[in-house]
Amino acid sequence: MMNNKLIVLGAGWLGNALAHSAKSCGWSVQATRRQADVSEDIQAFCVTDTKLHHSLTLSDAYWVCAIPPRMRQSDSQYLETLTCALEAAKSMQGKGFLLCSSTAVYGTEAGTYDEHSPLAAQDSKRQQILQNAEQMVLAQQGKVIRLAGLVGPGREPGRFIAGKHLSSSSNATVNMVHQQDVVEGIMCILTNWHTAQSIYNLCHPSHPTKQQYYQNHCEAYGSELPNFASDEVVSRVIDGAAITELGFQYRNMI
Repeated sequence: MMNNKLIVLGAGWLGNALAHSAKSCGWSVQATRRQADVSEDIQAFCVTDTKLHHSLTLSDAYWVCAIPPRMRQSDSQYLETLTCALEAAKSMQGKGFLLCSSTAVYGTEAGTYDEHSPLAAQDSKRQQILQNAEQMVLAQQGKVIRLAGLVGPGREPGRFIAGKHLSSSSNATVNMVHQQDVVEGIMCILTNWHTAQSIYNLCHPSHPTKQQYYQNHCEAYGSELPNFASDEVVSRVIDGAAITELGFQYRNMI
């Protein structure tokens, strides 16, 4: 029978939603931030001077790392935290470790990218961190979920791009996924852990152009349209269909 315990590292915008959803499904959940917060039932999980400090107590749990790598950190800080997390999960008899990564691991060239597509050359700091993190988790028999652009509560596209000059093309395709679909996708992988593959993309199957997408959202939100650097046709599509083989369905519009 499935073990219904979950540790969520990083109770931020995504991790907090995951923790609440798992609790509503009857799971025992512990979620973390850098500092504990009793009022929100948040545990501490922080690495200082290469030493891990935490207040987690759930053994035999599944672990989900929803900590986003922040580029203002030192190169090693995120990977150092992940290393400590993998070690902690092992010492607490973790059932499995799932890393929330990004579809940014793929190249920016036109084409369709699925889980078997080659990764981009590590030309940037972000590429290096994301790919190194994935390799660390996969080497420990963990799994990776690569997330497309995130939308959902508090992340309305019509608000955050209003009136901006975007460096992309108006005719580039959109690769987005809703917060709730990510939460349900993660839960689907956890509940099918032993039959699930090692890596999944999570991206809504709809891929309008950025011009179409942002125009619709700005009109609905009543905000100013953005402008684009070019009108070049760029069809870069993230294929997120593989996870549907586990019975998952994309339900939320982007």
